[in-house]
Amino acid sequence: MSTALSEVAPAALRGLRRTLLWAAGLALLALSVAVAITIGPADIAVGDVWATVAAHLGWGRAELTPIRDGIVWNLRLPRTLLAAVCGAGLAVCGAVMQSLLRNPLADPFVLGVSSGASTGAVVVVVLGAGGGLLSVSGGAFLGAVVSFGLVLLLSHTLGGTTDRVVLAGVAAMQLFSALTSFVVMTAADAETTRGVLFWLLGSLSGAGWTDVGVGLAALSVTLLVCAGYARALDAFAFGQDAAASLGVHVARTRMALLCTTALLTAALVSSAGAIGFVGLVLPHAVRPLTGPGHTRLLPATALAGAVFLVWVDTLARTALDPQEVPVGVMTALIGVPAFVLVLYRDRSSR
Repeated sequence: MSTALSEVAPAALRGLRRTLLWAAGLALLALSVAVAITIGPADIAVGDVWATVAAHLGWGRAELTPIRDGIVWNLRLPRTLLAAVCGAGLAVCGAVMQSLLRNPLADPFVLGVSSGASTGAVVVVVLGAGGGLLSVSGGAFLGAVVSFGLVLLLSHTLGGTTDRVVLAGVAAMQLFSALTSFVVMTAADAETTRGVLFWLLGSLSGAGWTDVGVGLAALSVTLLVCAGYARALDAFAFGQDAAASLGVHVARTRMALLCTTALLTAALVSSAGAIGFVGLVLPHAVRPLTGPGHTRLLPATALAGAVFLVWVDTLARTALDPQEVPVGVMTALIGVPAFVLVLYRDRSSR
């Protein structure tokens, strides 16, 4: 009896500690969102944010003026929530792709999805494709899907191995980047070019509740799918031959996860543009804390990515106020040094 109790007690303590850590992470995310909303030209307190949200959810009455209520509910809150969704989604996609392709430099844009989305958006804005019926987000999503379809076709033609998928993604990325540059240089005026380039560098300034809903739905589906394949992703760490010997259907698993992450990336890029380095850096930063097991790695990476991009976007919109810095520029400025530190830490620990 005493032996059984001694074995149960440490397990219970580990479970309690894990629960407390997840609760702390969620609380940090909620606090980050609330505080980030208060930062800006309008003087708004955290209590005002909670009161406004509660009022719109039918739990009370807002005490802010209509203008301040609109700033919180229609401008800052959807933008901050979209930043959290994009950060979580891009970080999860990076973690999945790094394990699936066994490439530490893999990120959500390695399959050319971002370049395809950029081309789709530019075609709508500059060339007027869709006759006004197709929005910029819709064009970006269609471009991303076309790009990913091309990658699948090329990789299948070349043999479908992991390195062929990466090479096909690089080829598609270069092709659609060239197409984007060609369209902008030959058909856009100066003002349109400025707006397109700002969007291509990543921007959350046009965030709305529809963008938040679409992104959150795509993120939820992706997390559920990836959770179901968590053990398969653990097996992929030893190579596809080892995964197959452990009972993993390699081709089917790879296709399901690549399609899921590509569609999530397409949904996020269509709303926020190309935001780099989140999917590349965050998995490397979180993995030493959680270990390689994807059951813990994926939700922890999602939380870290959400908190990270909330604060990066807050810095991007306030650092040079009233001018706004594209959030993709800010993630690169922060992500490159952070990635170098992660690489140096990994090298020192070996």
